Amino acid sequence: MIPRFITQLTLTAFLAASPSLAQSTYDHVDPMIGTGGQGHTFPGAVAPFGMVQFSPDTDTGCVIRDCYAHAAGYRYEDPTIQGFSLTHFSGAGHSDLGDFLMMPVTGATVPLEPGDAAKPGSGYRSRFDHASEVARPGYYSVRLRDTGVTAQLTAGTRIGVARYAAADRTKPMHLVLDLRSSLYNYPGKILWSSVRLRPDGTVTGCRDTRGWAPNRKLCFAMRFSAPLTGHAFVSTEKDVTYKGFQGPGRGSDTLAERAGRALVARFDFGTLDRPLEVRTAISSVDEAGAVANLASEPGDFDAVLAKTTAAWRRALDVLKIEAPAPMRTSVATALYHSLLAPSVAGDADGRYRGADNQVHVARGYTFRSTFSLWDTFRAEHPLLTLVQPASTSSDIVRSLIASRADSPDGILPVWQFQGRETWTMIGYHAVPVIADAYLKGIRGFDADAALDAMVASATYAPYGGLGDYMKLGYVPIDREPEAASKTVEYAYDDWMIARMARAMGRRDVAATFEKRAGNWRNSFDPKTGFVRARKADGSFRTPFDPTAINYGSDYTEGNAWQYSWFVPQDQAALTTALGGDAATVAKLDAMFDFDTSKLDYSHAEDIAGLIGQYIHGNEPSHHVAYLYSHAGAPWRTQARLKQIVDSQYRATPDGLSGNDDLGQMSAWLVFTALGFYPVTPGSLEYVIGRPFVDRATLTLPNGKRLVIVADGLDGGHPYVGSVTLNGAPVTNAYLRHDQIMGGGELRFAMQAQPNRAWASGAGDRPYSMSVRR
Repeated sequence: MIPRFITQLTLTAFLAASPSLAQSTYDHVDPMIGTGGQGHTFPGAVAPFGMVQFSPDTDTGCVIRDCYAHAAGYRYEDPTIQGFSLTHFSGAGHSDLGDFLMMPVTGATVPLEPGDAAKPGSGYRSRFDHASEVARPGYYSVRLRDTGVTAQLTAGTRIGVARYAAADRTKPMHLVLDLRSSLYNYPGKILWSSVRLRPDGTVTGCRDTRGWAPNRKLCFAMRFSAPLTGHAFVSTEKDVTYKGFQGPGRGSDTLAERAGRALVARFDFGTLDRPLEVRTAISSVDEAGAVANLASEPGDFDAVLAKTTAAWRRALDVLKIEAPAPMRTSVATALYHSLLAPSVAGDADGRYRGADNQVHVARGYTFRSTFSLWDTFRAEHPLLTLVQPASTSSDIVRSLIASRADSPDGILPVWQFQGRETWTMIGYHAVPVIADAYLKGIRGFDADAALDAMVASATYAPYGGLGDYMKLGYVPIDREPEAASKTVEYAYDDWMIARMARAMGRRDVAATFEKRAGNWRNSFDPKTGFVRARKADGSFRTPFDPTAINYGSDYTEGNAWQYSWFVPQDQAALTTALGGDAATVAKLDAMFDFDTSKLDYSHAEDIAGLIGQYIHGNEPSHHVAYLYSHAGAPWRTQARLKQIVDSQYRATPDGLSGNDDLGQMSAWLVFTALGFYPVTPGSLEYVIGRPFVDRATLTLPNGKRLVIVADGLDGGHPYVGSVTLNGAPVTNAYLRHDQIMGGGELRFAMQAQPNRAWASGAGDRPYSMSVRR
């Protein structure tokens, strides 16, 4: 479908971008999925992994509305658009960004305040209708009802381009640039901002914010397609004496400038006989970097849109899908959401701002940031090794290593964006991202430096109770919160270090971390069958309620039901500890069938998408449905996957049951729809589930293609009768990475009743470190 508000020039650019529109996965993507409910996605324009996410903000302040609900700036249920800003997270559980909000205004009077959403005309915000919105990868358009302006957005890697067309061209056009506006906009967040007008008409500026990431600096450069007829730079600070511009100072390259903590700018263009185009670039380094980034991607709106559209077609068409329309749209959009982060965070000249808040230079690669690693190590990054391997090796892993070198603490990122560390969530999950890539044969980075960084992160005693963990073999709850979760997550990361070290011939490192990989046992309570928090004296903390969810308690965003399954490196040992196959299957069933009607989790924002005690809206549950296969019951995995997909995903704005978390929720669906999932990244295996598409073609990094066929797939045939790979029967409950990379045809025969015999033998089960093959 061609967006309804695209001009003839833009339509020409669309057609030029690809002669084969109808068959592209691009055409099935709906960026509106996840913009309602708890998805926290944004509908605006972005290039693959783009530094700029140019998107509408329907509300931008905790003082006005709930921060969590507006973490992405846009919420589908809202009736007004406050403006369009250049930076956003896709699906995060925390809000920030929303940098450099701009809004077109027409008429003689230009309001400089956003106004009240309940009072039309009280400010520069505008009402809008969803019927006027068009969202495609790299493109967004909407008609602003209160001004009659149609706003179109597109983005390159480091730039955003807007086109504003007024319905009544007899009214003068203006642009408001609000440097006070930001997501999670509590008082005092804006530390300082500046704006200046240069003789060539370029507008530049910077601002420093104190939000989720401390002392974050971002600069911009902006150019217009029409000359200015006037402007105003206004400070709205109260009870503060204006001390003038604190920066380089006015010189021959500046016509006007202002600085302060509360700035808003107005740009006037008079009456225009054609739409106004505004090109903007950003840089975390300085204004010069933003100016250079703007120059690095030349062209008007149509040219940038055509280039970005072509880039999205190439990126998305690595996967071709045949399925009923709702499933096809859900999976295509899931792939799209998986390709938004980790985003570019370095300038065109290689400069970037690091974890030490200093400027560094990336040589031979592009610096990436936006690492939501506690979420994305599970499926998002393993998916990228299949669909974006060059980015994984050249950019992501090298950026992680560089961030460790830049870090004042000397460890890998935990949750980082724009090069700045937030220390959010737990674990040292950059480790599995690096190790999984290395074990899959991805190179292009210094493996020795990577291993050194992994070991440094795992032995940094001040972080998250690691000092006690190294002494006691577990994190004690009376010294560190969320100790049960940290113990089992550290143990998995330790196993990943051991795997990479052994592959590199570093036997000493491997032996140390193989021992540490068994530390999950120190938090497992055989009497209750749950992972629990221990105190420093060795006793389990009491009282114990496996259903309790409280922040800062024994577990991270979950409870004992979810975290007791997190032993992906040795599920066979956990099965034995639980009493064997039958007991494990019974406990898994008890988790899914648990009656939660009398439990209240409303105080926990991230707990969404409940199926009993299975919580699909948060990551600790994501591998659990596949664990039936580890206990000899793959058919139960198949049944649970249908239950999850049917209830947790829809091709609608509220179609995600929980935060997309920078692509993890989406990557889960992509893998699951294809019929396999990386339960244990680093094992080089994928557990077979069941497909949810009739046919899919995955173009692999080596140029081969894997064609997945599901014979007889429909609602009445949810079970796998048999599986073949290139005509040979697959009798294991897993596929090896080399089998996937070999390409060919993976064929599922679907049937109405479960095949309880298929892949149920002890020798058919997926990887566990304690089982020799």
